[in-house]
Amino acid sequence: MPKNKILIPFVVMYVVVFGVLVTTSPAFAASEKVLYSFCSAGNCTDGASPAAGLAFDKVGNLYGTTYNGGVDYAYEGCCGTVFKLTPKNGTWTERVLHTFSQDGNGNYPESTLIWDASGNLYGTTYFSGPIVSPGPGVVFELKHGATGWTEHLLNSGVGNPAAGLIRDKRGNLYGTTQTGGATESGEVFELIYSNGGWTRKVLYTFCPTAHCSDGDWPEAGLIFDAAGNVYGTTYYGGAYGYGTVFELIHGNGTWTEKVLHSFNLDGKDGVNPFSRLIFDAAGNLYGTTQQGGTGAGPYCLQGCGVVFELSPSPKGTWSRKILHNFNENAGDGADPDAGLIFDKAGSLYGTTGHGGAYGYGTVFKLVSNNGKWTEVILHSFGGAPDGALPLGDLILDQAGNLYGTTAAGGANSSCGLGCGTVFEITP
Repeated sequence: MPKNKILIPFVVMYVVVFGVLVTTSPAFAASEKVLYSFCSAGNCTDGASPAAGLAFDKVGNLYGTTYNGGVDYAYEGCCGTVFKLTPKNGTWTERVLHTFSQDGNGNYPESTLIWDASGNLYGTTYFSGPIVSPGPGVVFELKHGATGWTEHLLNSGVGNPAAGLIRDKRGNLYGTTQTGGATESGEVFELIYSNGGWTRKVLYTFCPTAHCSDGDWPEAGLIFDAAGNVYGTTYYGGAYGYGTVFELIHGNGTWTEKVLHSFNLDGKDGVNPFSRLIFDAAGNLYGTTQQGGTGAGPYCLQGCGVVFELSPSPKGTWSRKILHNFNENAGDGADPDAGLIFDKAGSLYGTTGHGGAYGYGTVFKLVSNNGKWTEVILHSFGGAPDGALPLGDLILDQAGNLYGTTAAGGANSSCGLGCGTVFEITP
């Protein structure tokens, strides 16, 4: 079973057990504000356990997904929502735009949403339904009309997509599935729009050989370079079995995969990348691994994870540099699930799902000075009513404030310690 499929149900057990050990309120290295605590409505019809990041619209409203909650929450926590948060006079009001159910049109979304030019939203769900026979996930569009938002399925039976989508200049969509293909090791796909419909094209299927040296189980989404090539990560596979960074090179209508780095459990490298990548202006790649590195801690099974950089050479090879080793035993964060973002000054921001002062995860900043990166913990999550287990990517507003979600914690205890939050951090 894929690791992130046991992660959300594990939230309740983790926060309850750790909550016995830690009861102190969090101390803030930056100003943190909970904008919304999920399960504020009866039976969690407003959503619960957001596992993805957020997206702004043009006027500053926030949009996201929750993995659980909605109209069928009473039935095993089913099935997730798409929500909107609107600010007014310093407070934020939540509105559910769509609630997933067991009708086969998708459930349990883990993906961050993206926009098209017309103001419609696109995303994925990991499963379809019903729960007794969940099946593969879907790619969906939420179309905005005069009477509200309407879901349209663009593709179903696509494997199990754990990540969101990206769009090219022609409006075609690209994504990954964690499963699918002959060996159920995942795929990279494109959805091509033509004549009012969408056609799915598989660009690459992982693990055509028994050893999966090309990668296995892509958890994260994709990014483009300027030439239209695609980059991503796989959680498993590669030369050592601990994941890869890969490139899909586009030419003459075909896509060729190249492994840029195979992660190795050698006590130095990171292992098991869970997150998407980002480029800097010089063409270097940055990302996180969920485990590996030199750090240790009670919840670090094989190291606490790293932040890494991959730099290209003129010969076409890529060199890896570890920018930070997380170390839970030193009060640092551990197990980064999310990707990174840059601010205008070139500093990196991210989250860790565990660790920090209270064990419930952190928001961190990495600052570069003469080639050396220094970590600053901006916030350690404290559980309730603060938030716990941040899994999704952060986003920045124009003023430099950070926004994200936690899959647990918050003011409402229906999900154990809490059903998750949307938070803002002012560095």
